[in-house]
Amino acid sequence: MEIKLLTLLPVLLTFTSTAFADLDEDILSLQHAWAKASYDTPADAQKQAFKELIAGGRKLVERYPERVEPKVWLAISLSSDAGVNGGLSALGKVREARRLLEAAEKVDPKVLNGSIYTSLGSLYYQVPGWPIGFGDDDKAEMYLKKALATNPEGIDPNYFYGDYLLKSGNYAQAITYLNRARQAPERPARPLADAGRRTQIDKKLNQARSKL
Repeated sequence: MEIKLLTLLPVLLTFTSTAFADLDEDILSLQHAWAKASYDTPADAQKQAFKELIAGGRKLVERYPERVEPKVWLAISLSSDAGVNGGLSALGKVREARRLLEAAEKVDPKVLNGSIYTSLGSLYYQVPGWPIGFGDDDKAEMYLKKALATNPEGIDPNYFYGDYLLKSGNYAQAITYLNRARQAPERPARPLADAGRRTQIDKKLNQARSKL
């Protein structure tokens, strides 16, 4: 039995490595599709772009049922679609996104550089509160601080915490974190996402500065 296991071990390791490589490539493709839908698609075509993005995310969740990364990116896609396209279905989309993120949090909360924390935090301050939605500023701040603790130099956690502070009226602090987001290291594999985010950062910085 030991000989058979040793004989099979290289095959199993190769299969596992290949599976992880395929997942990484699929996630990167989904990230590129999200950036294109968010930042490089005309407004009148975004609804269809996000529809296709979400369909692709659901396929990845089915393909890799034991992994949390597809669930996180499906949640991000649902949240982004709700924010961009709105409509009667938006609340259902953000609720599904929250369920996916909470399920992923139980398995691996720090996966994807703390994207679960960043995404939950952004949901809690952008979704309306009771009785319409589940928005909660205290939970938003808690999750956004966890995201910063996990990825202190990241563009997304600093941007969303800066935006949260801006919406809360803490303009000076908002500028501090938005500047950190502006100076965040570039992500070589995600140039379109970084460029689009920096455009958003500049708009938020102008808003914050105009309030001082």
